[in-house]
Amino acid sequence: MAIANTKAMLRQPTHPGEMLREDFLPDYDLSVAKLAELLGVSRQSVNELLRERRSLSPEMALRLGRLFGNSPEFWLNAQRAVDLWNAAQAVKDDVAKIKPLDAA
Repeated sequence: MAIANTKAMLRQPTHPGEMLREDFLPDYDLSVAKLAELLGVSRQSVNELLRERRSLSPEMALRLGRLFGNSPEFWLNAQRAVDLWNAAQAVKDDVAKIKPLDAA
């Protein structure tokens, strides 16, 4: 028997940039410049991600997954949760007007 996950999350999920900034950088004693160097990307792109001004791309998920020894899916799932929550907040009134279909 499956349990339906129908309750809406009341707070915005954690942005991958916040996860990097608050958990990964301190744990690995990394600066923005060192992280950018290790990932092979610009400091600006890392900084924008850390400041949550940029979404995490699939390419960045691959780089982070390789660097930290976890999966790209870990990073993409975090970004997906943020994107879905933001979209739900933007269109919640319109979505609430949609009547679900009954199975035939």
